[in-house]
Parts: sequence; C-alpha cells; structure tokens
Amino acid sequence: SLGILDLMEKENDSKVTEFVLLGLSSSLELQLFLFLIFLLFYMAIVLGNLLIVVTVQADTHLLQSPMYYFLGHLSFIDLCLSCVTVPKMLGDFLREGKIISFSGCLAQIYFLHFLGASEMFLLTAMAYDRYVAICNPLHYLTIMSRQLCFRMVFACWCGGFVHSVTQVTLVIQLPFCGPNRLDNFYCDVPQVVKLACTDTYVVEVLMVSNSGLLSLVCFLALLFSYAVILVTLRTRFRQGQSRALSTCASHLTVVSLIFGPCVFIYLRPFCSFSVDKVFSVFYTVITPMLNPLIYTLRNTDMKTAMKKLRKKHVKSCCHVKE
Repeated sequence: SLGILDLMEKENDSKVTEFVLLGLSSSLELQLFLFLIFLLFYMAIVLGNLLIVVTVQADTHLLQSPMYYFLGHLSFIDLCLSCVTVPKMLGDFLREGKIISFSGCLAQIYFLHFLGASEMFLLTAMAYDRYVAICNPLHYLTIMSRQLCFRMVFACWCGGFVHSVTQVTLVIQLPFCGPNRLDNFYCDVPQVVKLACTDTYVVEVLMVSNSGLLSLVCFLALLFSYAVILVTLRTRFRQGQSRALSTCASHLTVVSLIFGPCVFIYLRPFCSFSVDKVFSVFYTVITPMLNPLIYTLRNTDMKTAMKKLRKKHVKSCCHVKE
C-alpha cells in the first residue's frame, strides 16, 4: 500500500499545471520590434472591426440588409478572436518567462475554436446570402427574411459552441506529466496533444476529423457556391455584374485567408512544420486586421454610411461645444 501511495504522490508531483510558450522568437531585440509591430496590428484590428460594428448598428439601412447584418457579426467575431491570443502575446514579448496556466491554456483553446468555427459557419451563411441575392434577386428579401438571418447567425454560434466543447473535452481527458514547452505563442490543440503522456493516435484522428474536415467541408461548400454564382453572372445581363463580382471577390479573399491556414494546420497528422507559426499569425492576427479593409475599401455602401456617421458625430460635437 505504501508503494501505491508513493506512486500516486509522484504522479501528483509530475502533473503539469502550466505550459511554457516558446513564442515567435528568443531574441530580446527582435521581441521588442515584434511587440511594436503587433501592437499596431492589434490597434488596427480593434479600431477597424469596432468601426464596422458601430457603423452597421448606427445605420438602419445597413442593419436591415442581410449582407451587412452578417458583416457586423463577422467583425464582432474577428474583434473577439484577436483578443483571445494577441494581448497575451504582446505581454509575453516584454517578459522572459512566457508561462500560461493549464486552465488558461484550455480557455484559449475553447474560445479560439468557438469563435473560429462560428466564423467559418458565418462565412458559409454569407455565401448562401450572396447566392440568393445574385441567383434569385426577385425573391431575395422574401427568402432572406430578418427571422431567417437571426436563425442562421444563432445556428453559427451554436455550431461553434458544440465544436469547441468537443475539442476541450478531448484535451482535458489527456494526462500531462511533462514536458510542458509549447512551440507557439498561444495554446492550440495540435501542440498541446503532442505533450500528453499517453498514446494520442485516436485523439489525433478524432480532432483532425473534427477541425480538419470542418474547415475543408465549409471551404469546399463556399467554393462551390461562388462557382455557381460566377456561372450565373456570366449567363445573365451585364447590368450590376461588376458590383456583384466585386462583392464576391471580397468574400473569396476573406474565405481564402481564413480557410487556407486552418486546412493546413488541422487537416494533417500532428507533426510540426517551421511555417506553422506563420500560419498561426495569419489566422489570429493578419486576417482579423485585413477583413475591415477588404470589406470597407471595396464597398461604397459602407463608405457612405461611415461618412454619414462621421458627419453626425461632428455635428453632435459642435452642439456640445456651443
């Protein structure tokens, strides 16, 4: 019995309670440079996405349009997604020991997959919205009713929740007794699973089939829907064709930026590549920053609504001063 107690004590002593993040670089000078760069990126993400959310909410015409209703939710997700990893990364650039607790690590995994999967489902919903708008324009507002849009967004959030709970449930059951060094700047499933003190083959297969296939199926569904849209545009009149093509181009750019890294990271066995960190940065930082630029610079309605909002704000400021 004493031998069993000793063994249990050793197991408790060796249980991992925190992870060490290796980050993007070990060079102090480079870390300070990266801190400034990513701080600018983070400010652009927050300001850009917040501006879109506020503009859509403030403009009744945009809010009643299904496309902008979805866009407002997309910007909100991007805003939240960047907050999961970037603030921690910025803090770690300024300290030597990049440590995250086990519970903090699970929280990052949960919110990363919750928001990431919700965004994928939302982009699929946006593709369906564009399909109805271009292929069935006469019945567009009847089909894409306010009630249907709400249900679709609610289903996206629910899908993200189920996906993230599945990921965390699989990770939390694994034993961790060391090592505890994660070769990334945040916690994600592939790196964490590799540190488990057991055979993780079944868990890896389950996770690849979950995250990897989810990314791939959504990506293929999106490509198919846009292929149908492009074929429809070619066979119809040229009136309004350039605007529809511009919208589709914006959506396809966003889709490629989001789904490309996800398919690369999750649709393969959990082996490390040197470019994994680059794809991680792209997914968590670059894409949320580029989305506002892609949707606003190519969109006259958004630019007009932002000008109205600015004029309204200037007028209110002038009245306050008076």
